[in-house]
Amino acid sequence: MNDPLTLAERKVYHLLIDFLADHTYQPSVREIARRCRIRSTRTVVELLASLEDKGFIEREHGRSRGVKLLGFESLAGVQPIPLYARVNPRVPYLTPENRERFVAVDRRFLLSNDSFFLKVAGQELADRGVRDGDWVLVSPPTRAKDGDLVAARIGSDVLVRAATHLGAVLSLGTGVAGDKELFLGPTDDFAVLGAVTAVWRPIAERIEQDEER
Repeated sequence: MNDPLTLAERKVYHLLIDFLADHTYQPSVREIARRCRIRSTRTVVELLASLEDKGFIEREHGRSRGVKLLGFESLAGVQPIPLYARVNPRVPYLTPENRERFVAVDRRFLLSNDSFFLKVAGQELADRGVRDGDWVLVSPPTRAKDGDLVAARIGSDVLVRAATHLGAVLSLGTGVAGDKELFLGPTDDFAVLGAVTAVWRPIAERIEQDEER
């Protein structure tokens, strides 16, 4: 098992991965220093040596870009999925100004090509295993069964809740006994954006943000 990376090592390692995906070749030592805001190229060389010792990379010494990522596979078989923190109150609900980023996901996890990530706000679904800040993967054409989670726009808000179909009425709640349900009918201003098919918890991103504070 590889030894854990320090914050500086992780920044360099992630740069190596992202840079290779964008350029098909690795950055030079000077480019790593500039992009990671490292003042000394010697420090970069030491970080690369540490990554090699920990089993994350191999280096071809004497070459400026002679770095090989161990275990790294090409991006074949993945699809970029947009991540949204909010939606619009009117069609179109998902627009570029509300998009935070794209996340590359293995296509085997996707039920539809128009799937998207939505960032959850609040702890109402904690008993269902969904916490504040989690990302839910939403599939618009997938019909949710009773008790499944859906993403729904209600007025100008977006909620992730458990859905139950009651004829022409849709009940939204957490699915936990005693929870207050929200009943929506044909005259209400709402739209179901899709069924939740997976939950992502970006723990590493939160740890990195805490370390930088």
